Amino acid sequence: MTRGAGVSAAGAVFRGSLAQQKARTALGVLAIALGVALGYAVQLINQAAINELALGVQTLSGDADLEVRGPRAGFDEALYPAVARWPGVAVASPVVEVDAQLDARPETLRIIGLDIFKAAAIQPGLAPALAEDRGFEVLRPDALFLSPAAARALDARPGDVVTVQVGLAAVPLRVAGVLAAGDRQRFGVMDIAAAQQAFDRLGRLTRLDLRLKPGTDLAAFAARLQPALPPGLAVARPEVTAAAGASLSRSYRVNLNVLALVALFTGGLLVFSTQALAVVRRRAQFALLRVLGMTRRHLTMLIVAEGALVGVAGGVLGVGAGYVLALGAVRWVGADLGSGYFRGVVPTIAIDAVTLALFAALGVAAAVFGSLVPAIETVRAAPAAALKAGDEQRAFARLRPAWPGVLLIATGALATLLPPVDDLPVFGYVAIALLLLGTLALIPRLTVLLLRVLPRPSAPAPRLALAQLAGAPGQVTVSLAAIVASVSLMVSMAIMVGSFRHSVDAWLDRVLPAELYFRAAAGGDTAYMTPEFQAAVTAIPGVRRADFLRETQLLVDPARPRVALLARSVDADDPAASLPLVAGPVPIAEGNPPPVWVSEGAADLYGFTTGAVVTLPLAGKPVRSTVAGIWRDYARQGGAIVIARDRYVALTGDATATNAALWLTPGASPAVVREALLRLPGGERLEIAAPGEIRAASLSIFDRTFAVTYALELAAVGIGLVALSSSFGALVLARRREFGMLRHLGMTRRQIGAMLATEGATVTGVGLVAGFSLGWIISLILIHVVNRQSFHWGMELSMPWTVLAAFGAIVLVLATVTAVMSGRHAMGDDAVRAVKEDW
Repeated sequence: MTRGAGVSAAGAVFRGSLAQQKARTALGVLAIALGVALGYAVQLINQAAINELALGVQTLSGDADLEVRGPRAGFDEALYPAVARWPGVAVASPVVEVDAQLDARPETLRIIGLDIFKAAAIQPGLAPALAEDRGFEVLRPDALFLSPAAARALDARPGDVVTVQVGLAAVPLRVAGVLAAGDRQRFGVMDIAAAQQAFDRLGRLTRLDLRLKPGTDLAAFAARLQPALPPGLAVARPEVTAAAGASLSRSYRVNLNVLALVALFTGGLLVFSTQALAVVRRRAQFALLRVLGMTRRHLTMLIVAEGALVGVAGGVLGVGAGYVLALGAVRWVGADLGSGYFRGVVPTIAIDAVTLALFAALGVAAAVFGSLVPAIETVRAAPAAALKAGDEQRAFARLRPAWPGVLLIATGALATLLPPVDDLPVFGYVAIALLLLGTLALIPRLTVLLLRVLPRPSAPAPRLALAQLAGAPGQVTVSLAAIVASVSLMVSMAIMVGSFRHSVDAWLDRVLPAELYFRAAAGGDTAYMTPEFQAAVTAIPGVRRADFLRETQLLVDPARPRVALLARSVDADDPAASLPLVAGPVPIAEGNPPPVWVSEGAADLYGFTTGAVVTLPLAGKPVRSTVAGIWRDYARQGGAIVIARDRYVALTGDATATNAALWLTPGASPAVVREALLRLPGGERLEIAAPGEIRAASLSIFDRTFAVTYALELAAVGIGLVALSSSFGALVLARRREFGMLRHLGMTRRQIGAMLATEGATVTGVGLVAGFSLGWIISLILIHVVNRQSFHWGMELSMPWTVLAAFGAIVLVLATVTAVMSGRHAMGDDAVRAVKEDW
């Protein structure tokens, strides 16, 4: 027969194959589509949010070439004329920027104070809208111009009043107009002098926007200017500010993308198991095609084309579903997906051709790689042997060697020792992937070992089921590939999240020792408590002790988010009494400067070590301090530094406070003290809570943050169960002659059902043992490598035994039922007709 005839016959086999396994093909398409949809939706949402942040920076910085910025509290405005006269500066625009707490609303509004005459040359999207207003309306002390997005969010029109909180007082601002710029960013603009007056920032600036003269080298100019700036200030391009803001959420976004790709990987394993079993079932057909003249290359392309077709259909369906999913998630959950990183951002989901093509290609790649291994094995088989009945098990022989799995696991273990790449746990993800692939490669050996230790039941059906599995361990690997992957990742995430939640709960116990807590506002940087108010709090009957805290932010590295500085009372002799230390305390050597205590995040990001002397920028001066300890902080991912409050006040002159903790006298009622706080001038604006309320709210935020994670995990497990069902169905069809012979030998349908139930329970049991063991190991990597390198949070291992036991029981029951249901068709076939197929 000619090669053309062989190719024609191959096309008929190809079409017949798709027609025969419509259900399994559809499942493969849906699995790939789900993985692509989840990944594409997460990417669309994250990219849209990041784009909005970048667009916001661009809108507010305008045409600035460089910007000078520093601590959140700002710097002395005397720097402005000095920088404005610096050689190479064309225009310098001073800026006061605050996040103002809205009065009686749980939101903040970014308000920018501008010198409209200077800003006209740098922020043309903002200043012209002000300059065209009536006369000197823009210079009025209460005039506020809102962006269109802010006006919509606040439902405010010109003439309305927006009230903000400054200190503990309400400051009304009149909406004088709506800007042309900022259709998707919420902010307001005021005259800079009015902003300084309204927000108690007299003599302070937050930022200087610089427009340089044409031909000026930006890098060289910045290098000359930087040494002339006070400590804690940096000159950089506006893009650096945008990147620093985005870096705070990058690890969260990357982890979500990885989880979404796990679902796609599991879908690829489903295609692998489906294709592998389908190829084995058609082994004789492919051998016949080889005999008829088809080359190995054409046969490989035929089998891979089947997978590619599944991938193309799944990829196209997935990107469409992902777009719809992204629109729904932004509308109902928000751009932050529950994390809080992008609160207030209103992104527009936009289709990018490159991203769309990438995720569609990922779907095709997952399906192609899932088909490649079965294709390679098939073309390597000798046609003469493959034409004989009983050759099917040779197809799995290549899965039995242990060395590939051992090598992958060993390489994965070594990868856990490598440092992060650009602050991302790249090698942690690589280690997890290698451990997973290595475990899958060892499943046949693990199956043999487990079956050896299992007692042989006396009933014929279960005994025959165990014998069948012992004789075909490679077949078990194909059936379990997706379920082991999904179970191990679900278990690992359950352990990691459970450990994280347990650690957060224990941390809250340590950091909430007082009986009552309150703060000036829920957010923003305009609310505070004056020394007079603090004295009034201390004098409230029933208050035994009051500790006040001032939280501000320092710029240590312009490429990173600002570091939180917490000025609070700390007993230098026993800092562990008020701080959850994980390293230290260390005694201060004679001659060394006074102590500070840094969080794990600050230690990781900036290389702080106990006993080291560091220089921190405070109040425009370099302040030398000794790192006396490292403490655990789950509230500030960008790092935090604790300094004794009396030292902070002496260095800065700032005696205000933002937070407070109260210890009450024996018998004093927290409710009575709370009422007394509310009766103080401005006390009605305080946010007051008992430790139990703070704990409940914190854990609720924690659960909301991981809600998307849970959904992605469940999607992967669902795909794994579908893969197991598909595999059992394919195996049952491939064993129809075996069931027919057993029926001839006198085995009843009930006994065949018992045999299939035993096989299903045993195979799933093997998968659960492998998945739970691997999941525990992966959880250690997630806890000590991925999370530490991503978020710089340490945590203690805590096993959620109840959750794991329930999960294992549900998977075992579902898989057993699936096995029995998959065999109903085989048990209903005519036994004689099934046996005749082998004659």
